[in-house]
Amino acid sequence: MQKISYARYRFPAVIILHSVWLYFRFPLSFRDVEDLLAERGIDVSYETVRRWALKFGQTYAGRLRMTRPRPDGRWHLDEVFVTINGKSMYIWRAVDSEGEVLDILFQSRRNKRAALKLMRKLLKKQGFVPDALVTDKLPSYGAALKDLGSPGAVILAEGRTTGENSHLPVRQRERRMQRFKSSGSAQRFLSTHAAVYNTFNVQRHLISRKTLRQFRGEAMSAWQTVTAAA
Repeated sequence: MQKISYARYRFPAVIILHSVWLYFRFPLSFRDVEDLLAERGIDVSYETVRRWALKFGQTYAGRLRMTRPRPDGRWHLDEVFVTINGKSMYIWRAVDSEGEVLDILFQSRRNKRAALKLMRKLLKKQGFVPDALVTDKLPSYGAALKDLGSPGAVILAEGRTTGENSHLPVRQRERRMQRFKSSGSAQRFLSTHAAVYNTFNVQRHLISRKTLRQFRGEAMSAWQTVTAAA
């Protein structure tokens, strides 16, 4: 696990990690975070917040992923079209049946090779074969599964899948950021965002208020643990 040090920074660790949390947890710009901190009497520029996000975001995300339990065995695969600097790209995304983001991958194609790359990455990262794969009837998935020996039972979705619905937070962030500037920066941001999203996505509409408070407390405890200096 990568070590974290807040030594030699002008601001204390609590302000740094809170700023990074605000940026990845909510659909805020760096300037929004700057304004929120200013309201509390903390004079931090948006450029400083940006550097903190770049410096610590991926490390926090990596630690968060290590604390997550094994995902559900029913995986939903989907892809969505985006434009980056005038170039067509696709966000390939996999989530489990509970909305846990398993992986996300930017690719320029929507074909068998792209589907195969996502599936191989998924199987390697998760370390187990799913019970079922739910897709949106894109033929590329079926072709890729033949190459892999069809891991899990394949279900062709008739309507909107959980994967499609999970793109909504991504679309929201894309609008707030006035489109992604490059596939590399978008990949880094969304990978970090996914780890934070998984930790704090407690599906409040499905649980009681008491359970919500418990889950919120557990999520914040996990965040405080992974952001602690080592």
